Amino acid sequence: MQRGRTPEFQSLNNGHSRINWEDVMAGSSNETMLVRAGDDAVGPQDMFNKELQTYRKIVGANLMFHREVYGVLRDLLVEHAPASFRFLDIACGDASASAAMLKTMAIGNYVGIDLSEASLRLAARELDGMPCPVELQCNDFAQAMAKWSEPVDVIWIGMSLHHLPATGKAQLMHDAHRSLGGKGMFIIWEPALFEGEERLSWLARFSLLRDEWSAVSDEEFASMERHMRLADFPETVGTWLGMGTDAGFSQAEEIFMMPNEMGRVFRFSN
Repeated sequence: MQRGRTPEFQSLNNGHSRINWEDVMAGSSNETMLVRAGDDAVGPQDMFNKELQTYRKIVGANLMFHREVYGVLRDLLVEHAPASFRFLDIACGDASASAAMLKTMAIGNYVGIDLSEASLRLAARELDGMPCPVELQCNDFAQAMAKWSEPVDVIWIGMSLHHLPATGKAQLMHDAHRSLGGKGMFIIWEPALFEGEERLSWLARFSLLRDEWSAVSDEEFASMERHMRLADFPETVGTWLGMGTDAGFSQAEEIFMMPNEMGRVFRFSN
């Protein structure tokens, strides 16, 4: 199936924002990407709504420590980002956490990338009222980064880079380093293995969190486990840091570990 090449622009309410529907699959909505083997035969919008409901339960109960992580991100921006910084939000989803944090900051430009058209429609509402130009691109984030050419000061990706194979992770690190032009920060929040730990052991650690995740139903938790077995490929802390230095960053450091030790925040800079 060929991808469309003609971008379509839609103005948002703040007067200087736009949605750039770039590379949307011809004849199909991106929400179909959410339908997985083993799920009941439901429409893509039903599946999206179901997953969105689960996601909002997780965020609302702070099961993945979004509050702490975005607090850490805000502190990094306050301390290290330049005035009127340009922020690239990779795999932005509905952008709710980013929008809540950035609306109170001296941001100069925001660009969000996500493959889900439905998520970007929600993001457009969340980002309404941002004190800067906003652009949303409907695109595969790895493909978008491979050809990125716009100036940027901060690149952020949260809980998405680990879906790529090791070679894809390394390539995106290189693309981020190139896009920053020898300055700025690349900040990631991703699952992390203990040194010497195997992926199956990491998955087993998540299963042990069931009692702590009482805010979600057994069905929702089982769906997450299925997704993780299919699509989650964490790296050790040493591997994450090494990928950054191999990509050309002179500084690579762990900033934060989730209290349940399932994931960490890393900062890469020059």
